[in-house]
Amino acid sequence: MIETRLLRYFLTIAREQNITKAAEALHVTQSTLSKQMMELEDRLRKQLLIRGKRRVTLTEEGQFLRKQAQEIMELMDKTESAFLSGDSIVGGDVYLGCAETQAMSEIAAVFQSIHAEYPRVQFHIFSGDAEAVMERLDKGLLDIGILQDPAVYERFEYTRLRLKDVFGLLMPRDCALAQKKAVTLDDLEGLPLIFSQQTHHGPSRTEWFGRRYEQYRIVATYNLLYNATHLVEQGIGYAFCLDGLTDTKNRNLTFRPFVPPLEAGLVAVSKKYQPFSPAAKVFMERLKEAFL
Repeated sequence: MIETRLLRYFLTIAREQNITKAAEALHVTQSTLSKQMMELEDRLRKQLLIRGKRRVTLTEEGQFLRKQAQEIMELMDKTESAFLSGDSIVGGDVYLGCAETQAMSEIAAVFQSIHAEYPRVQFHIFSGDAEAVMERLDKGLLDIGILQDPAVYERFEYTRLRLKDVFGLLMPRDCALAQKKAVTLDDLEGLPLIFSQQTHHGPSRTEWFGRRYEQYRIVATYNLLYNATHLVEQGIGYAFCLDGLTDTKNRNLTFRPFVPPLEAGLVAVSKKYQPFSPAAKVFMERLKEAFL
């Protein structure tokens, strides 16, 4: 079994890209650190580091180990924090994952209420699409995820919240379609469209669009919206997205909702049978109080 100390050493080298700087950061000698890394490579029977004159880079196996080691150390730190907090939430950590949502402004109010009472509680927010959040929940790296309904994973607990996301179309402010106050699905026909990867591959695709989705002219997909807004601004396409996620006041952009409305409820997701730290437990309780 690899010692966590060696993983920390390896991650420091990967970060610093230099044995000497890593040794200084770890308060060990350069020779000790080099010896430890050679022993790690011998144990794994793989070369992890390419040792240049001025810079250390990772091999493909080293890059794989870095990803795994980061997750292991995050889980170790999260576990240690939960034990150190004991039964008190004088301090502690809450690990939250969420997709892009305007509801974060309301969830932040829950953060604020907890932080006002327990200023030593720290919130760690991971932003990503549903797949990335669910993966980190499954590995125990997150306490709670805030995602759009529907819930489809049996290994998780779901609490439906009184929060909704509203979908619409992001478009250039000076385009003809922007003259309308709302758009319909019929308006999408013939337009160059930009969809989120979650919609492109998820169950809402069939639920909302049916067979007509196959007829749409899709020119791009995106993971998170910010970069896609530049495509819209340049006239490359119209982005199917959520309301309130981008600045439409100071850019050549405007948002139009759909009529009839296209909405998705939000759920708080946690892994079944996973005990919460005291701080995470209080966050979940107050989330329910505010939004059930």
